[in-house]
Formats: sequence, structure tokens, C-alpha cells
Amino acid sequence: MKKLICATLAAAMALSLAACGSSDSTAAAGSTADSTTATAEGASTPIKLGGIGPTTGNNAQYGVAVQQGEELAVQEINEAAGYTVFELQFEDDESDAETALNAYNNLKDWGMQILLGTVTSTPSLTVGAEAANDNLFMLTPSASAEDVALTGDNIFQMCFTDPNQGKAAADYISEHQLGSQIGIIYDSSDAYSSGIYEAFVAEAEANGLTVVAQPSFTADNKSDLSTQVAQCQDAGADLVFLPIYYQEASQVLIAANRTGYAPTFFGCDGMDGILGVEGFDTSLADGLMMLCPFSAYGEDETTVTFVNNYKAAFNDEVPNQFAADAYDCVYAIYQCVQDGVITPDMTASEMCDALKGAFTTMTFSGTTGEGQTWDENGMISKEPKVYTIQDGAYVLAEGETA
Repeated sequence: MKKLICATLAAAMALSLAACGSSDSTAAAGSTADSTTATAEGASTPIKLGGIGPTTGNNAQYGVAVQQGEELAVQEINEAAGYTVFELQFEDDESDAETALNAYNNLKDWGMQILLGTVTSTPSLTVGAEAANDNLFMLTPSASAEDVALTGDNIFQMCFTDPNQGKAAADYISEHQLGSQIGIIYDSSDAYSSGIYEAFVAEAEANGLTVVAQPSFTADNKSDLSTQVAQCQDAGADLVFLPIYYQEASQVLIAANRTGYAPTFFGCDGMDGILGVEGFDTSLADGLMMLCPFSAYGEDETTVTFVNNYKAAFNDEVPNQFAADAYDCVYAIYQCVQDGVITPDMTASEMCDALKGAFTTMTFSGTTGEGQTWDENGMISKEPKVYTIQDGAYVLAEGETA
């Protein structure tokens, strides 16, 4: 269904969404001056979707991408339906737990019925506890810490979990003999980074890889990571695993370049965004490998249509994995609307109960994978892929298929 919708709208989206790229972080998408009144005869009040993520601060690339992915999906669905199926309001949380909680309360006051967020793991843990208490359905596009989904039976993830990433990375490195002396640089204060790190170390040891250095940093001490890079270099690491976000990863690559240190660098989905870091010499990322469920350079119909629509909507900007995951979140909810699982007249709690049952039994195909399913804990099953950055683009690594 989604492919048909997107293909039909491909030409129209360039005009109908031209203003989306400059939308304010708290603006509603897909609404009109009287957004509570549907434009089609017999149509109902729209379902209110809330979004939370960092649109300012160090992780703004993630939050902006998620906001735009959600806006695009809402606009497509509303245009195709001929009335306002969804209304979206997005709040900035600066990737901070307390700010995210304030954003959640603002959205509740607005009348949010379903939450698409938050974007990063630490705020998601805080907001998830409140959503569990409120029995409000929460589908996070990108918070991958395993504990996020375990916070409550109402919380589901669109991205694969941290342990999955850590295990898959170690297996790939071992299988393809990318390195035997492994260094790891991780953020010990971050749930995302620590979760991947722990799973990676366990799997690396099981595969016979030797971890020779594992320096860490914290959120309060990450302005200069040259010491951590030097520790890996001095230990003779021929591969450095980076379960960290793109901002910190860019610092690692810069520090390594200064000293001529050139191991294989291997990251996870938090690396997606490194090519857009302001002032960063993207040539330093050549050869960087990472796990990611989506590449904007894919040639399948779903990817090409999504990328073309996204670029038309947002000033020729190329979508990253976070935009794709967010886009898929909206369409997964829409699948439940089409199947009659939820209706706009339901309360948020009634929607939550219905969606919990639907998501543990449904199969969903989107931009980030075919045949995606969720288990009883809200964790998704989808296959990560390994990409290598070459000349400013993601290329499928050896042994990977589109």
C-alpha cells in the first residue's frame, strides 16, 4: 500500500511539501486552520501524533531528521486520503531527559493520543516510564537501548536494539577478518553506547577477537577524544569499534588523522549523520564502516521514491536512517488505521491497548526493511546491513545485498 501511495504522490510532493523544511519544531504537520474538521465527507477527527526529539543541540541532526520523516509521512497520508487522518506536533527535547519530560507533558496537554519518540535512549527511558503509567502507546523511531522497550508493554521500537547491533558488529568483523586487535571507544555515561559496548565485548571474545584497549568518556568529558585515540594506537589496535554518536565519532577521526593512525573504524547506527557534521572534512570518513538498516543510495523502488519525496520536501536534503525509521513509524500506525485497529474516537488508553495487540501480531514492510515484526517486549526484528562510506556515499559492504 505504501509503495502505491508514494508512487502516486511523487510528483505532487515537491509542491505540496515545499514549506515543510522550515517548519518550527512545535508546528503541526498535515493540519489546516481548522484541523479538527476533516475535509472529506464523513471523515472523523484526526488522530493526534506527538513527536519528541532533539531539534537543537549536539544531536539535532537526529531530531530534525525524525521530525521531517514524520512530517513527510503525515503529509503523504493526508493527501492520499483526502482528509486529515493524522495531526502531528513535534517538541524539542535537546536530547535531555528533563526537557523530554516537559515536552511529553506539553503534548499531553495538547491532546496527544500516540507518541512517536523520543529519539535518543536516555530521554526515552524517562518519558517511557511516564507513558507506561499513562497507558499511552509509544513507538520510538531510534531509541535502541534494550531497557527502553522493557520499561512498559506499551513501548515499541522501530530500530533494532543495542545488543543486536553489538553482536552483529562483532560477528561481521570476525567473519570478514577485518581486525584481530580490537580497540573500543565508548561513552560510559550513555545507555545506547554502553549497551552496544557490552554486547560487542561478549561476542568478540566468543569469536576469538582480542580487545586490546577500551577507553571510555562521559557526557561531561568529550570535548577532546585524542587521549582515547592514542590509547588504541599505543595498544596496536588494527580496528577501532565506535558505538557512539556521529559528533564524537568525527572527533575520533580528526584525532586519528593528526597522528597518522589509520585502523579500520567500525560504528553502528548512531554514526549516521557524520557526513553532515558542520566543518568536518568528510574525506576523513572514507573507509568508515557501520551497521545501518537504511541507505539513501539504495536502488529499490521504496527507497528511491522515499528519497525523492524527501529531497523535494526538504530543500534537496538527503534523508538518513533516522528520517527513514520515523517515516516508517507513521506508516506502521497508518497500517493499523487501515486495518480498523484504531479509530479517532478512541481514547489514548484505548488506542494503546489496541495497538499493543496489533504490533505483536502484525508484519510491516517499509523503507528500513521488509517483513518487520515485533516481539512481546516491543523489540523489532529486522536485519541490519553493513555499509562503507566511499567518496561521501554509503556503499553496501562485502557480502551484503540490497
